[in-house]
Amino acid sequence: MTQLMYSPDFLARLEAGLRRTLPRWGLPSASVVRLLTISENATFRAIDPESGRDLVLRVHRPGYHTRAEIASELAWLNALNAERVVATLTPVPQLDGNLIADIEDEGTVRHAVAFEHVPGREPAEGQDLPRWFERLGAINARLHAHAKAWRRPEGFVRKRWDYDAMLGSVLLWGDWRAGLGLNAEGRAVLEEVAALLKRKVEAYGTAPDRFGLVHADMRVANLLVEGDTLSVIDFDDCGFSWYLYDFAAAISFTEQEPYIPQLQQAWVAGYRTVAPLPDEDCAILPTFIMLRRMLLTAWVASHAETPTAQAMGTAYTQGTVALGQAFLASAGDAA
Repeated sequence: MTQLMYSPDFLARLEAGLRRTLPRWGLPSASVVRLLTISENATFRAIDPESGRDLVLRVHRPGYHTRAEIASELAWLNALNAERVVATLTPVPQLDGNLIADIEDEGTVRHAVAFEHVPGREPAEGQDLPRWFERLGAINARLHAHAKAWRRPEGFVRKRWDYDAMLGSVLLWGDWRAGLGLNAEGRAVLEEVAALLKRKVEAYGTAPDRFGLVHADMRVANLLVEGDTLSVIDFDDCGFSWYLYDFAAAISFTEQEPYIPQLQQAWVAGYRTVAPLPDEDCAILPTFIMLRRMLLTAWVASHAETPTAQAMGTAYTQGTVALGQAFLASAGDAA
């Protein structure tokens, strides 16, 4: 399905449909349009050379988020902006006031949304990354506090990122057993890991102080640094999960790097400048890191055409098995 959606022909059709839609946001169809990223969705940037207006437009892939789910994401973004909780994207309504546009594509309706462009660059690996992760920890604490206190509007609905959604019976991003290059020996390891993860998250539980509305994809690719400002973008996967899962998502695709413990220490320190974070809760972080890694192994397999998945390939699955072996050994040592 991914290959059909993101073939060159499809992307050309999508851009043409998007151009026809631009006047709804007050941009001419002749605006400069370029593709930014392909992941779950296709994201474009459109600039009007005359006015200088600069928008980022996300075209959602069909069959993932409903219109109500997209509207709920935008509602949270608007609330976060209104209360200045975090520097993030500002949703842009169409001229008629609607936030979600429909694009016809050969009989399929695709939803599109627009945001004001946010300047900045991804935080780079190196000495500054722990500093930004300390800032990110504080941002996460503020987001979580807001999520706990915010009175969600009627009809608010987002996906639930629990064990069933990731590794169990729902499988929102596919089955980890389809991991690229996964052999029988690796599968046996990961079956044991999956069973241990299930026991651990069930023991941790989903009490309101541990489980709620989170960003769920705050990886480096979704952070922008501009001067001293750290912005968080792409709330497309926001949903209900464990609050500390946000750290596991923040280190997506880099879980094996030797600097991860330093980033974790910085993130926890930043979080604690805003809200308490007991050691008991910090102890669950390795579990969420492994859970996220298993989920991403499934994502790489089910989104094999995307640039991110192509960069990971079979090596990512092999790394997951190695991390799984270390996770099991660590659990055995603790026992």
